[in-house]
Amino acid sequence: MRFSVVVPTYNRAHELRETLSSLSRLKVSAPWEVIAVDNNSTDETREVVLNAAKSFPVPLHYLFEPEAGRSAALNAGIKAAKGEIIATTDDDVRVEPDWLKQADAGLAREACDFVGGKVLPLWGGEKPSWLADQSGRHWSVIALQDHGPKPVEFGTRYAPLGVNMAFKRKALELAGLWDTRIGRKAGTLLGQEVREWLLRARAAGLKGMYIPEMIVHHVIPADRLNKRYFRRWFYWNGISRAVLYQRSRVDMLAPEETTLDFSKVPHIMGVPRYLYRTFLKSAAAMFKKKIAGREAESFDHELWLCFFAGVWRQRWRDRHTPFGEIEDARIYSHRDAGIQNSAEKAQHNPQGGQ
Repeated sequence: MRFSVVVPTYNRAHELRETLSSLSRLKVSAPWEVIAVDNNSTDETREVVLNAAKSFPVPLHYLFEPEAGRSAALNAGIKAAKGEIIATTDDDVRVEPDWLKQADAGLAREACDFVGGKVLPLWGGEKPSWLADQSGRHWSVIALQDHGPKPVEFGTRYAPLGVNMAFKRKALELAGLWDTRIGRKAGTLLGQEVREWLLRARAAGLKGMYIPEMIVHHVIPADRLNKRYFRRWFYWNGISRAVLYQRSRVDMLAPEETTLDFSKVPHIMGVPRYLYRTFLKSAAAMFKKKIAGREAESFDHELWLCFFAGVWRQRWRDRHTPFGEIEDARIYSHRDAGIQNSAEKAQHNPQGGQ
């Protein structure tokens, strides 16, 4: 078996049906398979997969994973995979017909161990005027990525997105599987599992590359195209980065670019002191842009305040936790509900921005 495609899924039977249809149109000259991992869905996910399997051009396997979380589902699928190259995507994606071909070519051409590529939008609603047209901070919120027309190495300035990655089997054997404690769980927006894996991959001497020809299209639902969702995502991104900091002591602003020895960096209430300067600059810039009527730029700075709120909250929680130890993310969806709601209210700017 040359390729295995692992698709974790949770309660998106309608989207999954379209994703499997897209995968069925892949043009692949070597043997391949698809593994759909049902992560405790309560809809007709199982029936969708079994029905699609009847006419699918290659083996389409249904796998049930009871442990909640995308990382747990991916790990189960990877363990069941037989391919020499294992590709991962999501249940709301449409792939280009040459997706696996481009991944294979990129691995060979760049002499690397894993690859990721472009993730372009399929808008489920009207794109807001404040959302940038090019890859950047806002695109991360809705899992989009476009680093241009040339290959770029992951691990310095850039990190891949799990919705569009492919690995040589040995890369996963050397670096290990996803850490289920910091990946996405229902009821949360935790999500630093790819960056955490990337840190382990680099430590194991593995090389990853961005391949511009390796393209998928990601469905962006209308209910994510609003400022409330972006505030919430940045708050949880702050929590996620703080969890990663607790585990590995990496720069919370740019984990892949860490150069500081954080044992020597001054901290205030568990947060590196330089982050307070970033917070104050962002607060001042937010109000300055707001007064100038530059709403999009003001909102951009406001999101950094949401990020800092998440960082500060998690670092305060971890103040008595020994370095290197982190809590299982399964508790977050219950215990943090009140915190999350309070944070969302606090993160609205004083002028009532939406």
